[in-house]
Amino acid sequence: MTIGVSRHLISVVAAVFSLYLIALGIYSLDRPVDVGPVVVALVLYGIATAVSLLPVAPARMPIWMAAFNAGVVVVISLAVSAQLHPNPVGGNGYATWYVAAAGALLAITATRRRFGFAWAGAAFLVLHTVAWSGVGALISLGVVGSVAWVAIAHLISAGMATASKDAHRFALAEREATLWQAAQEAHVHERQSRLGQTSSMALSMLRQIESSGGDLTPEQRQECLHLEGAIRDEIRGRRLLNDAVRREVMLARRRGTTVTLLDEGGIDDLSGAQLERVQNRLAEAIATTTADKVIARTVTNGTPVAVTVVGLRTGGDDEGADDEIDLWLEISRGD
Repeated sequence: MTIGVSRHLISVVAAVFSLYLIALGIYSLDRPVDVGPVVVALVLYGIATAVSLLPVAPARMPIWMAAFNAGVVVVISLAVSAQLHPNPVGGNGYATWYVAAAGALLAITATRRRFGFAWAGAAFLVLHTVAWSGVGALISLGVVGSVAWVAIAHLISAGMATASKDAHRFALAEREATLWQAAQEAHVHERQSRLGQTSSMALSMLRQIESSGGDLTPEQRQECLHLEGAIRDEIRGRRLLNDAVRREVMLARRRGTTVTLLDEGGIDDLSGAQLERVQNRLAEAIATTTADKVIARTVTNGTPVAVTVVGLRTGGDDEGADDEIDLWLEISRGD
């Protein structure tokens, strides 16, 4: 909002100043030898200024407009000076309005970041003035001031462009820092959740180990191995796990089934009901299969399948026998 108001204010000031210069040109129409070319110059200058100050125009002036402005500077300089005496007694007064008008138009061009065209027009104004009325006219006609306007507009516009780029970079850096902080907080929260879940699972068994002095029964040792697998699931299974999946995996392991859960980030985009449906479908598959090995793995994001579940039945006592597929399930992302 601030940038829009500032640009609008600058445009209004430039328009008022341009109208003042046109008024000076009209006021001094008694000085030129022929008023026709001067009137044409006034009209061209008015059109160029109006087009350059349109509020709907982009911040960077189009090339055709910048070239048109530079061309207008050439035309009004030649048209008006041709109708004036280069060194009259008492001077030309306001009849040399075109010098200030050229400076204003070129300053607008520079402000809208077409520096090459602005300086080309300023160079022509200097060379034309020296050729027409001599070096001293650079000061007496105000050419130095017009060139100074172009220089100031160039510096201000370049500075604002640099400041805008810096502000954009800082905004991107701030956004990236915010995203990084949010990701770190999410990781911390997830680690704390995993640690809490692991502690609740292992606490009972740890107390048994402590109370027995480490002398465990074969059943208790086997339960420790199941707990180890459950802890490993918390690390590798991540979002595949909910209470139902944890329960069915533990029951499957107690039945003698080897269960492997691998979450490789393929379901990070799922949340809410979608994620819960996938987890519950996985729990149902583990509960109903009679396979000796079960492997559940997430699928790369961007595919319609969220999780693949493979159940393998071992080849039995035959040495070298291949495992047979007992279960092949693809759990989709959608309903």
